[in-house]
Amino acid sequence: MASESSPLLAYRLLGEEGTALPLNGAGAPGGASPRKLSTFLGVVVPTVLSMFSIVVFLRIGFVVGHAGLLQALAMLLVAYFILALTVLSVCAIATNGAVQGGGAYFMISRTLGPEVGGSIGLMFYLANVCGCAVSLLGLVESVLDVFGADATGPSGLRVLPQGYGWNLLYGSLLLGLVGGVCTLGAGLYARASFLTFLLVSGSLASVLISFVAVGPRDIPLTPRPGPNGSSLPPRFGHFTGFNSSTLKDNLAAGYAEDYTTGAMMNFASVFAVLFNGCTGIMAGANMSGELKDPSRAIPLGTIVAVAYTFFVYVLLFFLSSFTCDRTLLQEDYGFFRAISLWPPLVLIGIYATALSASMSSLIGASRILHALARDDLFGVILAPAKVVSRGGNPWAAVLYSWGLVQLVLLAGKLNTLAAVVTVFYLVAYAAVDLSCLSLEWASAPNFRPTFSLFSWHTCLLGVASCLLMMFLISPGAAGGSLLLMGLLAALLTARGGPSSWGYVSQALLFHQVRKYLLRLDVRKDHVKFWRPQLLLLVGNPRGALPLLRLANQLKKGGLYVLGHVTLGDLDSLPSDPVQPQYGAWLSLVDRAQVKAFVDLTLSPSVRQGAQHLLRISGLGGMKPNTLVLGFYDDAPPQDHFLTDPAFSEPADSTREGSSPALSTLFPPPRAPGSPRALSPQDYVATVADALKMNKNVVLARASGALPPERLSRGSGGTSQLHHVDVWPLNLLRPRGGPGYVDVCGLFLLQMATILGMVPAWHSARLRIFLCLGPREAPGAAEGRLRALLSQLRIRAEVQEVVWGEGAGAGEPEAEEEGDFVNSGRGDVEAEALARSANALVRAQQGRGTGGGPGGPEGGDTEGPTTALTFLYLPRPPADPARYPRYLALLETLTRDLGPTLLVHGVTPVTCTDL
Repeated sequence: MASESSPLLAYRLLGEEGTALPLNGAGAPGGASPRKLSTFLGVVVPTVLSMFSIVVFLRIGFVVGHAGLLQALAMLLVAYFILALTVLSVCAIATNGAVQGGGAYFMISRTLGPEVGGSIGLMFYLANVCGCAVSLLGLVESVLDVFGADATGPSGLRVLPQGYGWNLLYGSLLLGLVGGVCTLGAGLYARASFLTFLLVSGSLASVLISFVAVGPRDIPLTPRPGPNGSSLPPRFGHFTGFNSSTLKDNLAAGYAEDYTTGAMMNFASVFAVLFNGCTGIMAGANMSGELKDPSRAIPLGTIVAVAYTFFVYVLLFFLSSFTCDRTLLQEDYGFFRAISLWPPLVLIGIYATALSASMSSLIGASRILHALARDDLFGVILAPAKVVSRGGNPWAAVLYSWGLVQLVLLAGKLNTLAAVVTVFYLVAYAAVDLSCLSLEWASAPNFRPTFSLFSWHTCLLGVASCLLMMFLISPGAAGGSLLLMGLLAALLTARGGPSSWGYVSQALLFHQVRKYLLRLDVRKDHVKFWRPQLLLLVGNPRGALPLLRLANQLKKGGLYVLGHVTLGDLDSLPSDPVQPQYGAWLSLVDRAQVKAFVDLTLSPSVRQGAQHLLRISGLGGMKPNTLVLGFYDDAPPQDHFLTDPAFSEPADSTREGSSPALSTLFPPPRAPGSPRALSPQDYVATVADALKMNKNVVLARASGALPPERLSRGSGGTSQLHHVDVWPLNLLRPRGGPGYVDVCGLFLLQMATILGMVPAWHSARLRIFLCLGPREAPGAAEGRLRALLSQLRIRAEVQEVVWGEGAGAGEPEAEEEGDFVNSGRGDVEAEALARSANALVRAQQGRGTGGGPGGPEGGDTEGPTTALTFLYLPRPPADPARYPRYLALLETLTRDLGPTLLVHGVTPVTCTDL
């Protein structure tokens, strides 16, 4: 969190005289200018001017004339309802902490993360750039409609030359004026905006007065060409003054052709035009870096601006419906000039709104770009936009944006792009609503905005409304914008971004996981839904990397916990040595690409630490049911970090938040002959402890010799099969017959079957070895076992081998497991039995399918090989004094078998029911 300021740290607690002092105004690193814009100049004025734009002067007649008063009011209510939902979300986020520069981008990125925030922020920036170009081209067209050489209006002055080059020149000159104001800083922009606001307000006031003061008159309309190019007789629209008949005629809809485009109008097309002119609610939020108190100014100023513009629009709708006939409304969208007491003042208002909208878009774009560049999401591409003046003005971002607007102006007509701009705005609005919705659903204690007039219902409705409007305005642009957002998010995900902003997704996941963990009732567990939940105890991961990956394959969607015991006593230590280790272990999980949790503990002994982990690892119904340990032998530990490609490559230290190489975080492997942290006695005692706690146990030997993770049949004539061998009989106490199919034997079958479900082991064939007594007839026991496998839906080859002719063949059935190692027989006889069992297993490892009992030890060297062997793990003896003998027998049993898993299951895991 060191790289991201906490909202509480953005202020010095006490100044020299005990007053709170801000560190710096713009929320940027030191050197930024102090915030100086008030609520009125910084939020109300730009938001009002953006929401009016040119629509308030040139599209009132269009909306009322085609839709009628009732539908026009319905459209206005729906449009402002959608905008109000987003305003509520903006107010909630803005009052929940310190808002820095970047406006909507800052709010989205600090909530949804850099991937989503950066992609939407770039789209919002492009929308502002294109919006500035659209406003300038609209201004050029408005000027040329009156002063252009080709003007067709009845009052055109026809003094300015027209054409593509001239239009581009006029647009570029106006852009230079707008860019010069924005380059000189927010203070000049605020004064220019205030002057524009006064001009627009004066123009609107003159229009409102004209509705009352001007008497009825006929207004000449632009002549339309007749058939064969002939001219039609002059036509007139009628301004009737306040007239109930006029109002009655204008109540209902009367959709007709748009005289400027020739397209037939309908509800959706008229609504899209109205909504396009109202999407300026973020103009004030974009100035968040220059506001004195953005957390107060943004919600207050935005609400005031929305309410004011709504009132003005409603008033103009009513006045137009009362005084103008439908012909005038549909055939002359600029009729305000014709009814005004002083027509030039309306022209001033039109030009002022267009100019202010372009200024608002350009300065908003520059602030968003500067915030994107400062966050370094897009690297060197946006690096020049970081430059600021001594006063903190991001003039480089303004010039950057000015250049892009100039490129857009080269396109000339932008009727199609206007819809794309609106869709991009709506994407940003939907993201703001989604951010607020996520914060509300996450129920994080630190989300406590002072603005409380919102709920998750309003946020969800805002998201749905914005998405609906996107596809209503332009389905193609909506689909394209979502695709662009996905591509940008994927790019940022691949590149990596800051990890210190805080991701609301983590809070949402925590909230949902906690809720469902509470509903995961262990009393409702059923054997048919059993899955392995593993606790793998690791001393040093350098030597346990293959086992770590093998356990990941065995978990079958279950819980997987990496446990480690640090030796020590907290009473004698100044601090807990375990907490700093979590980062290294989490990095290990990431690099090894396993789906595991990490649980570390401090204990005076490994055995006690293992007991702690077995008892407290997991949560609720997700607790380990199987302990996995590496085998205790004298094999020298290997350093798999040196040979594994995922660990031999150096870590990317250029990316923010990257950790040092793992080789520096874990000690080198134990040298041969050096003391161990765990004695043989404690090792076997740990196994016994786990069984006492009703946990299954898996001991893994020679896992470092496992074949490549993706087993395959090879290529050409050298293809080779692999086997997974299962011996579900306690070879250290043979009993003969099919009675071996006990809980532990079924657990072996289940674990081997689970491994075969992993894609990397699909090519391996499962073999089950059925041990026959010396006097048993072959075939009968095999048939019973095949019937059992069919019921359990396990596909495997069954092979019978003769076993039990030697010592231990006649052990009574009632003897407890482990009695052989507890019995009074000598160590020599027990060792002989273990060697005999080892030879039997090794003999079968080299034999292909269809082999009979016994066979040479070497087998067919050209046939399939055994990749992994599952053996029955006998229960440790009751007498702790016999633990070393028990471990020695296991070492003899598994010697030179290659990768081997000794398994002892204590819980039922198979079921034949649906």
